Amino acid sequence: MPLRIVRLGTPRVPGEGTRIGSVRRPPRGVPKAEFASQNWYDVWYPLLSPSAELMAQGQQAHSDKEWQAFVKHFRKELAQPEASRTLDLLATLSHHGAMSLGCYCENEARCHRSVLREELAGRGADIATD
Repeated sequence: MPLRIVRLGTPRVPGEGTRIGSVRRPPRGVPKAEFASQNWYDVWYPLLSPSAELMAQGQQAHSDKEWQAFVKHFRKELAQPEASRTLDLLATLSHHGAMSLGCYCENEARCHRSVLREELAGRGADIATD
C-alpha cells in the first residue's frame, strides 16, 4: 500500500495505515489519548515539520516568491542528517506497508507536506495519488 499524504483531522481512508503527524505542535484542546481516535495522528513526529521560525515564515508567505523562499529553507532543514535518514526510511517503508503522513493545513499547495511529498517522491517512495 502506498504512502498517503493527508490533512490531519480528516477521516481516514480504508487501509491508510499508521498516521504520522509531521507537525510542530499537537492539536489544541484534544486529550493525548484521543489523538488517534479523532483522526489526528497515531505517531507524532515533529522532526519532519519546519522549525518554529520557518513555520512562521511559511504561514506569512503570500506571494510565490515568499513561498519559494520558505521551500528553499525547509529543504535545507530536511537535508540535515536525521531528517534525511527519516525520509529515506519512510520512502523504503512505503513499499512494504500502509502509512500516511500529514499536517493540519487545509491547502496542501501552501503546506510543508507538499515539500515532504516531493522529497519522498525523489527518494523513490510509493505515494498514493488520490
